[in-house]
Amino acid sequence: MNEHDFSSRGRLQRRKANHQADERAQFTSNFEEHVLQSISARAPLPKVLNEICSVLDCQIGNVVSLISLSGDEGGDPEAVGRNAALFGLCTFCSEGVFDDSGELLGFLEMYCSVARSPNAGEFQLIERAMCLAVIAIQRHNETSIQGKCGLRDATSNQEWLPEWPVSMN
Repeated sequence: MNEHDFSSRGRLQRRKANHQADERAQFTSNFEEHVLQSISARAPLPKVLNEICSVLDCQIGNVVSLISLSGDEGGDPEAVGRNAALFGLCTFCSEGVFDDSGELLGFLEMYCSVARSPNAGEFQLIERAMCLAVIAIQRHNETSIQGKCGLRDATSNQEWLPEWPVSMN
């Protein structure tokens, strides 16, 4: 037997790497489905955005993420970055979250303890997270405009209030 034959070990390492990639892809798919279900069930926007950030943090590792809405107090990316720097964190990624028409909806800020930039795989995860954030924010904005579940206010439209029968006979 050739004592320098490492081909079976190499195949095992490739299979293990492929298996881990498959598990990560399945996890990402399940997570995206879960977030989309939360959005369609009208889960509170902060909860959905927090879920997106939490999973993004876990998938990339050693980062902390924040999605803030445009116009929110305390959501200014520069102020958040200065506060992060006070804790020794470096900017990992700072992106505006835009809808299809180019309107700024918010910001995705990511920080880590070591100065570095996202690699190609991490950037794909970030882009997917931003797409989910756009969907969540747009859905939230639509329901805010329409009111609660799209129903008109019953106090201003008396015709919407059902009349209770005076007698049951």
